[in-house]
Amino acid sequence: MSGTQDFLFWRLAYFFIVEKKYRLIQISEDYQEIWLEDTSNKHAQIIRMLRYDLDWGNWLKRDAEHTCIQAEKLRKHFMKRSLNVLNIYVSTYAPVDDYEATIKHPLGINKGKTIVHNRLIESTNVEDGIQQVSSFMQDSISISLKEQYDEADVDYLRNTVLTNAVSQTQEEQQIFNNGKPFFTYILLGIQIIIFLILELMGGSSNTQNLIRFGAKSNLLIIEGQWWRFITPIFLHIGLLHLLMNSLALYYLGTAIERIYGRVRFLIIYLIAGFTGTLASFLFSSSVSAGASGAIFGCFGALLYLGAVYPKLFFRTMGTNVIIVIIINLIFGYSVSGVDNFGHIGGLIGGFLAAAIVHFPKKKRVAVQLGSFLLTLVLSAGFIYMGFHGGSYSTPNVINTLSQKKISDGEYGSAYKLLNDYVSKGKGNASTYFQLSYSEVHLKKYQEAKEHLLTAVKMEPNFAEAHFNLALLYLDEGNKEAARKEAQKAVELTDNEKFKNFLDQLNQSE
Repeated sequence: MSGTQDFLFWRLAYFFIVEKKYRLIQISEDYQEIWLEDTSNKHAQIIRMLRYDLDWGNWLKRDAEHTCIQAEKLRKHFMKRSLNVLNIYVSTYAPVDDYEATIKHPLGINKGKTIVHNRLIESTNVEDGIQQVSSFMQDSISISLKEQYDEADVDYLRNTVLTNAVSQTQEEQQIFNNGKPFFTYILLGIQIIIFLILELMGGSSNTQNLIRFGAKSNLLIIEGQWWRFITPIFLHIGLLHLLMNSLALYYLGTAIERIYGRVRFLIIYLIAGFTGTLASFLFSSSVSAGASGAIFGCFGALLYLGAVYPKLFFRTMGTNVIIVIIINLIFGYSVSGVDNFGHIGGLIGGFLAAAIVHFPKKKRVAVQLGSFLLTLVLSAGFIYMGFHGGSYSTPNVINTLSQKKISDGEYGSAYKLLNDYVSKGKGNASTYFQLSYSEVHLKKYQEAKEHLLTAVKMEPNFAEAHFNLALLYLDEGNKEAARKEAQKAVELTDNEKFKNFLDQLNQSE
């Protein structure tokens, strides 16, 4: 029966490796012991199989305890909170003395963080042993056996299993060796050179200098400077900003180039940089620059790797990648001056870009085409929203649009945009201030006063709003109210225009 048990051992290995895609992590020199891993399988993340003809129950118990110790080392290696291990013995006969307790009761170590469940398949009751393994795995294992197998049968099945295991390993290794880093170093060189030029030409922290070199400026983008969706990713504000992004690009960029290849990496980086800037354009009115959006796109590309190869992803880097993303997003929301909209936009853009290009020498036409169309539709929709405003836009976007219209003398258009927006219960103090400004030019003085009152109620320290209220009160002939508002404006800011106006009011008494 030893030939049959040998064949059964490798038939089970075939089931786990070929059919269930477990990964071979260790095998003994005599091929009698193998360790398999699939950390995504909640029933048994680790399977240990031993082909050994048992004799005594004490030996079985000691071996199970040793397996438990080895499994705990694997738990720490894989950084798992807990680990379920299925330990399968394939033997010609059961031990001659008492052994049932070892099989019935699992062994635990380190306060139950690692638990080993033992199962025995012996020749006198093979079907029952396989059924016990099936029940534990909650899976159907169907194996039909002949009465006898010769060595050639066993060798053929063993070679088939090992060849498949090696192919799996080689395929996984190939995923991380699709190209040598090249564009990462080019991009690093470009942003360092541009930073030095910025410093020489007026400073990298000078807002006007940043705008001159291509930083994101909503107003200039609306005026038609479309290149500002891309150029900000090569600019950095201060040496620390440059160092942090350069370090992140060095590690993430080289990893993405190895996984996706050079050209695909460049496409992912640029698309993510664009979507990051687009999200910032849509949700933030601040001038911004930096490669953060494109770098978050690299994280997005790693998440796409996880979507396609979840087992490989979580076995190698998945948990760490997700933790780093969460920490960075929390940091972005808790620290002022960080454009988290750009980060999120880059993350999403990087994921979609990775889905568009997919992996070298592999195709998923439906996914690639769908991702391309989705990226196109989202980009076009967000650009339209950014350029036309609406109730779906943030106050900063509406304020930027109205500022452009007011500076162009389009007061009627600005009034319609702002009035429609605030009528939906939206807007901030600046929104109401600009609405009042357009109303003054349209001679809607009463409405302008009401909206200025709303602005100062929302933001009591809004000096310009207090000053404009003073002007409207004076126009109504209410000098006392005008003096009160002018006094507030002067107290809030050191502005000569406000001071002169207040002096004139005081002298006119």
